[in-house]
Amino acid sequence: MFKKIHRRALIAGMAIAAVMSVAASVPLQAMENKLVVVTSYPPDTTETVKKAFEAKHPGVKVEMLKKKTTAGIKFLQETAGNNTSDMFWASAPDAFEVLKGDDLLQKYQVQVKGIPEKVGAFPINDPDGYYKGFAASGYGIMWNTRYLAAKKLPVPKTWADLATPVYNGHVGMSAPSRSGTTHLTVETLLQGQGWDKGWAQWKAIAGNFKTVTERSFGVPDGVNSGQFGLGIVIDFFGLSSKASGFPVDFLYPPITTLVPANIAIVKGAPHPKTAAAFIEFLLSPAGQEVLLDPKIRRLPVNPATYAKAPEGFPNPFKDSSIGSAVKFDLQLSKSRYNVVNSLFDVMVTYRLDDLRAATQAIQAAEAKLAGKSNPEAQKLVDEAKALVAKLPITEAQASEKDFNTIFKKKRKKATTKVTGRQAEIEQKWDSEVKANYVKARELAEKAASMI
Repeated sequence: MFKKIHRRALIAGMAIAAVMSVAASVPLQAMENKLVVVTSYPPDTTETVKKAFEAKHPGVKVEMLKKKTTAGIKFLQETAGNNTSDMFWASAPDAFEVLKGDDLLQKYQVQVKGIPEKVGAFPINDPDGYYKGFAASGYGIMWNTRYLAAKKLPVPKTWADLATPVYNGHVGMSAPSRSGTTHLTVETLLQGQGWDKGWAQWKAIAGNFKTVTERSFGVPDGVNSGQFGLGIVIDFFGLSSKASGFPVDFLYPPITTLVPANIAIVKGAPHPKTAAAFIEFLLSPAGQEVLLDPKIRRLPVNPATYAKAPEGFPNPFKDSSIGSAVKFDLQLSKSRYNVVNSLFDVMVTYRLDDLRAATQAIQAAEAKLAGKSNPEAQKLVDEAKALVAKLPITEAQASEKDFNTIFKKKRKKATTKVTGRQAEIEQKWDSEVKANYVKARELAEKAASMI
């Protein structure tokens, strides 16, 4: 009996010692020889960083477990009782807030010096110490220069530009339920313009969509190959494509934000010392310089690294216009995370054909109305636009905690089965949205027939 108790006490003591050793940033020679990282990043990023880290620490084997941000959160939640993952590595800070709220992350204090407290107006590291920023991320528009030239399309400067008829059928985007970075892009516009105006803007832009891609990197792939001309992306997709020689360019619209891309140690990590070393490497001068690799092209959080950046590379520590228009409210984003994703899927992803049909009818009617006075037809067009913009819930409802927790199931496809209260609510939304889009199309077509 004593041996069992002694053994349990010894194991418990070892576990506590492991946690304390991470918090104290143990000497790197004590590292384990394996690291498992749950990450949403594409292979160009993960493999490049993995190779650099393994070269610095021979004998360590890094396993990158590729999952979309939302899928990564769910995976860590479901495996918490028997965790085999060491780190979570993604762009969206609200995703880390979800994991922190579930008590699935472990505190860590960084040894590396030279990292400022903020990038723009946003803290680089979690004030509570659970996750660390290693790069900055902004959100904007990339385009294929040859595509735009061939089709005589102008270069957009703002989000509103993408809603104009000239871009109809030329824009691509992924769904926020499939991509944490896309979620941040959607949320940024909602915060920058307000709930009602922000959603109206997104639906006006989505009416011009060529496609909603299945993965976030499907957008830069589509723009690079010319499948569509313009894509709504996180900055490093556009910057890395340009650096890799594709005929593309990228800009930050005025209404955007700048937030850190993050990394954290998972609570109960089986290889905590190697996880600590990985964070230290990412924030070291060598690790920050890896971010400038043409295949990665992320914005370092160490200002000194920009001295080695290529000419014209964005520097948020010198250019205060990048992301200054929107002071991103992380807690607001977290409070309605699931609802925003479900709303986008119901209103855009799985009603794209209906939305496009309504949008095209409105654009056609407005084209016929241009330069003419027909108050009755104009009234019908205004009613049609209001129906497209109409929302099934208010901003206050979207942030209600109990309401938000209903939306746990992601629909990877329109046919994915959702049950319970979520299914009831989404079906109700879908019926309202479809009816609004159909009616909007009818009104716009009627207006056009009157001109």
